[in-house]
Amino acid sequence: MYISIPVDNENLQEAKIAKMTEAKGWAVIDFDEGKIKDIKFSNTYHPDFADWIDFIVVENRYENIIDFLNEGIMVLARREGQDTIDEIIEAFKFKELDEAGF
Repeated sequence: MYISIPVDNENLQEAKIAKMTEAKGWAVIDFDEGKIKDIKFSNTYHPDFADWIDFIVVENRYENIIDFLNEGIMVLARREGQDTIDEIIEAFKFKELDEAGF
C-alpha cells in the first residue's frame, strides 16, 4: 500500500509534514506488512511508480481534501506531536491518526 504525506523538505530524513499549500513535495511511502519498504520524494501525491495511493496524511483536518475523497483515497490527519515521517507512520500502525472528512 502507498501512503502520501506533504512535506517541507526534499531530504526525507529531515522532512516534516507541511500544509499542502506550503509543501515542497510529497513523501510517498511503500508500506507493507507493518513496515516501511521504501520512501521516495515526489512532486505529486500520486507519482507514476505508485499504481494506487491508499492513504494521504494531511497536516490538519481543515485542508482542502475533497479531490482526494472523490478519487476514493482515505484521508487522515496527524495529531499534535506527529511531525516527522517516522512519527506519522508509527501513529498509522497503531491507528493514532484522525479521519479527515466531511
